[in-house]
Amino acid sequence: MQAVMEGGDEVLQVLEVCEALEEITEVIVTTLEENPIRNSPPVDSCGTGTKPSQDDNWGETTTAVTGTSEHSLSQEDVVRITKDLEESVGLECRRYLGLTLAVVLGLLVFLTPLAFLALPHLLWPEKLQSCGTACEGLFISVAFKLLILLLAVWALFFRPPRAGLPRVFVFRALLAVLVLLFVASYWLFYGVRILDSQDENYQGIVQYAVSLVDALLFIHYLAIVLLELRQLQPCFSVFVARSTDGEARHYNLGQLSIQRAALAILERYYCDFPVHNPALLTASKSRAAKHLAGLKVYNVDGEFPEAPAEGPGNNAAAVGMVQSQSRAMIAAAARRRDTSHNELYYEEAEHERRVRKRKSRLVVAVEEAFTHIKRMQEEEQKKAPGDIMDPREAAQAIFPSMARALQKYLRTTKQQHCHSMESIQQHLAFCITNNMTPKAFLECYLTPGPTLQYSRDHWLARKWTLISEASVTSGLKDGSTFVLRCLDFGLVVTTKRIPYIQMSEEYIDPKSHKFVLRLQSETSV
Repeated sequence: MQAVMEGGDEVLQVLEVCEALEEITEVIVTTLEENPIRNSPPVDSCGTGTKPSQDDNWGETTTAVTGTSEHSLSQEDVVRITKDLEESVGLECRRYLGLTLAVVLGLLVFLTPLAFLALPHLLWPEKLQSCGTACEGLFISVAFKLLILLLAVWALFFRPPRAGLPRVFVFRALLAVLVLLFVASYWLFYGVRILDSQDENYQGIVQYAVSLVDALLFIHYLAIVLLELRQLQPCFSVFVARSTDGEARHYNLGQLSIQRAALAILERYYCDFPVHNPALLTASKSRAAKHLAGLKVYNVDGEFPEAPAEGPGNNAAAVGMVQSQSRAMIAAAARRRDTSHNELYYEEAEHERRVRKRKSRLVVAVEEAFTHIKRMQEEEQKKAPGDIMDPREAAQAIFPSMARALQKYLRTTKQQHCHSMESIQQHLAFCITNNMTPKAFLECYLTPGPTLQYSRDHWLARKWTLISEASVTSGLKDGSTFVLRCLDFGLVVTTKRIPYIQMSEEYIDPKSHKFVLRLQSETSV
């Protein structure tokens, strides 16, 4: 009994500590939300930059750019930075190790035919037979074939790496092993049959080197089929959904491994998916928390109040009274919760009205700002001695007239952390340089664009984690599911095989297309 009481005391102490931490967290969040002067923009999507907070009131203070930077590191931050450095070093070492092995294998492949031709002249030149016209023609064949092989290998294998995968590429590793075994077998045969016996037929040695180069060209053709052509035909339809907001896309993929399919999905994600905006999820979370706070749950099976007198009848009455009260309270809370859809409806309607209002003001402000600048022709530039500005200066001149309306619109649509004042001025200067209209300037702010449209600090992910029950080197299958997880969200991928389509043919005689006019008594013709 004493042990149970001690355990209960420990649980109460833990609960008190958790409640104190929650109160501290609420105070910090409230302070950050209520501070109107300095607002630290959240790192969108999977951004890794830790830049100083920009002034969120640039709409009112566009005449001077000021900022305050505050840096603080906790023990958790130090541990995380150390871990990231270790992982980055490991990735760099793995990348350079693979490149080093590829370069060594490539040098071995290209120097082997030349070594086959040069070693007889170095070891037994006096025993070699003279090389005739046909033998000299083979030299030209070897030279051009090696040049073609060099260009083909450079185009296929020595491309900039797109990503670092968790496992090796199986087909590329198999091709490397095949080439290594192939060259080793040629060296073994060359050492046993030519070097040991010091073969005098030099034309046969040259033909042997030519056969090696031909075989290497065929292996390169096999590499093109396995690495490039095999995956072109679509075999699977993948459904990609973002875990936070439910944004989804469908893609068709070929015969790929899970890690290669994940890489293809990520490459398309940055071009097709709108940028991840965690600020849009705050309203729904706060609304759900408010409704949950208004709901009270009562323990129906808890302790009963003391009965006025002992007896089975009095206890039964007390039980019935407590149960009826609890059911009444739960029903009242449920009725109060059922009316929350009205609140959501009016809240969304008010938000849409505010967005339309801010948008109208922004469009008018931008159109008026663009009317103050005019592109000068070459003959006017020679005549006009007045103020002539370049696109950057013109953008800085007209930006204050539209800054306030633009900032209010971005705040209403919760995009203020995606666009800094510097990026907006750069985009404005770009539009002025290319003689673009105000509508073209506003398009990237009125319509959320793809992830790559924004700065790298808002979307660049340093690391994605591939979570899969099956091996990532195994091929895609019908029903395969895996998750690509980043810092703030995840991409859930579901695979379906494209069905086999059976088509039949039916011939229709063109002369059979004949019709008659059916007239009725009610028809007015």
